[in-house]
Amino acid sequence: MILRHSFEPPDNARLAHLCGSLDEHLRRIEEALDVSVSRRNEFFRIEGTKPRAQHAMALLQALYEQAEQPIGAEQVQLALVQSGAAVEAAVPATPSGPDAIVLRTRRSDLVGRTANQRTYLRNILDHDITFGIGPAGTGKTFLAVACAVDALERSAVQRIILTRPAVEAGERLGFLPGDLAQKVDPYLRPLYDALYDLMGTEKVGKAFEKGLLEIAPLAFMRGRTLNHAFVILDEAQNSTAEQMKMFLTRIGFGSKAVVTGDVSQIDLPRGTESGLIDAERVLRRVRGIATTHFTSSDVVRHPLVARIVEAYDAARTDA
Repeated sequence: MILRHSFEPPDNARLAHLCGSLDEHLRRIEEALDVSVSRRNEFFRIEGTKPRAQHAMALLQALYEQAEQPIGAEQVQLALVQSGAAVEAAVPATPSGPDAIVLRTRRSDLVGRTANQRTYLRNILDHDITFGIGPAGTGKTFLAVACAVDALERSAVQRIILTRPAVEAGERLGFLPGDLAQKVDPYLRPLYDALYDLMGTEKVGKAFEKGLLEIAPLAFMRGRTLNHAFVILDEAQNSTAEQMKMFLTRIGFGSKAVVTGDVSQIDLPRGTESGLIDAERVLRRVRGIATTHFTSSDVVRHPLVARIVEAYDAARTDA
C-alpha cells in the first residue's frame, strides 16, 4: 500500500527537525516499521503494508507536531515505542483525563510509554507491594523511583529507601578498594542516577542530609521495621528466597514496596534459587500484591537493546 501525505502549513524548520540530519530519523522509522519513506519538500510517500504505512503516517504527524525544536534520536525511539504499544493495545499513547497518572518529579514529561508501563504505574499506586519483572531497559527501576519521589513530594511517605543485593556478576567485593560503603557504592549507582534525574543533584543531597533518602545493601535490612516508607528492592533476581522473605516482612504501616528484577540475568551461585522467582510463585494468590511482566516491546533504550533481548530469549527457547 502507498500513502501520500503533506504537512500543512508547510514549515521548513519543522520538516528539517522531523527528518533529522541526512534523513536519519526517516531511516530509523523505516527500519523499525518495515516501510519505505520518501519525500519531496513537504510531500511524503510511505510504502508498506496497510497497518504499517498507517502507523508510520500517524507517527510522522505526531513527530511533526513536536518538531518546533530539533528532535533527537532518543525522542524518535521513545515515540516509536509509545506509538507501537498504543497500536497494539488499541489505547491512546498518552492517556488524559481522570485516569491519567501524573507524578510530581522534575521530569514533567514522565509518563508510561507502553501499556505495560502504565499498568505498572497503576499497580504501584493501588497496591502495597508490587513486582516488576522483565528485561533491561523497560523502565522498571526508573518508574518505581519516580513513584517514590512522587509519594515523598505529596507527603504520602516520610522517606525513600532503595536497596539491592550486593551480588557480583563475576567480580568479588573483597578485591575492590575502600571500606564497605565504597565497595557497595558501584552496585547502588543506578539508583543514584535515577534520583539525580528525577530530583536534581542539590535536592538529593539535602534529602540525604535530612534522612529522607537512604540507600543500602539488602543485607542491611535485616531486623528493621519500615513504617511510612517507600521501599524499592532493585535487581531482586539476585536475592535468595530467604533474603526476599526477610525484605518483604520488613514492610510496616503506611509503607509501599516495589520489587524489580530480570530473571534472565541471575548472578547467584549455581544451584541457588532466585528469591524473585520463588516469591512470584509463592505469593501469586496473595491479596494486596500485584505483578507486572515486561517484554522486549517495552524496552525504551536504544533499539538494539530490544533486539538483543529477543535474540537471547530465542536462544534459550531453542536450547
